[in-house]
Amino acid sequence: MLNVGDSAPNFTLPDQEGKLHTLEDYRGRWVVLYFYPKDDTPGCTKEACSFRDEKGRLEELGAVVLGVSADDVQSHGRFHGKYGLNFPLLSNPDKEVIRAYGAWGSKTLYGKAYEGVMRYTYLIDPAGRVARVWNKVKPDEHALEVAEALLELQQQKVGGNSVS
Repeated sequence: MLNVGDSAPNFTLPDQEGKLHTLEDYRGRWVVLYFYPKDDTPGCTKEACSFRDEKGRLEELGAVVLGVSADDVQSHGRFHGKYGLNFPLLSNPDKEVIRAYGAWGSKTLYGKAYEGVMRYTYLIDPAGRVARVWNKVKPDEHALEVAEALLELQQQKVGGNSVS
């Protein structure tokens, strides 16, 4: 897992339409980069819909939202359309970016251990550094939590306490 102050690893990944996105594309803006286990599952749907609903507020704060999972472009397309998502879902089936961000690891479900995508979120500042990390996420409340943290960081910066 990355820590606050670390440089966020660059990436190039396709979204639900096959359009490529790189972290460098968003230099100068805040980036909410959230990793989630699987398209169209209960927790992941709650989290995605939460970000969909908070997108306007996050954009007002200068942030872009990017979701990342190991699902393929076609799966992302179905998930994106089904729930009217208004931000890119990035496909990383080889898990290279997921691993670079420390979002791959051991999980347990019904007492059975397995490897999978961890529900992590990184708030990346306009200079490309990690400004905040969440590794314990409540899917239905998380987007609001991220928006509040972003507002707090921006207020600290305005107050003279540089964050980046």
